[in-house]
Amino acid sequence: MQGAPAPFTMNYTKKIIRINADADSSLMGVALGRLCIYFNIPVNQISKDLDVSKAAIYRWFTGKHEVGKHLRPKVDAYYRSILSRP
Repeated sequence: MQGAPAPFTMNYTKKIIRINADADSSLMGVALGRLCIYFNIPVNQISKDLDVSKAAIYRWFTGKHEVGKHLRPKVDAYYRSILSRP
């Protein structure tokens, strides 16, 4: 059908969504994960945007590792840029 919106695609498994939901929301990486899951931003894109590995992104999202001190300003700016989307 011409003009129809593209079908919604899910970039996250139920397992990642559950682990993120159960993780400590005070952690920057977990908070970023919740936002990216909500907006369905692919991990591959986040990895490229932040210049870190996809494995690091998943570790942040699940609360296994916290965002390193040297990356916090960059991650915070990225988080804010997602929040400011229309």
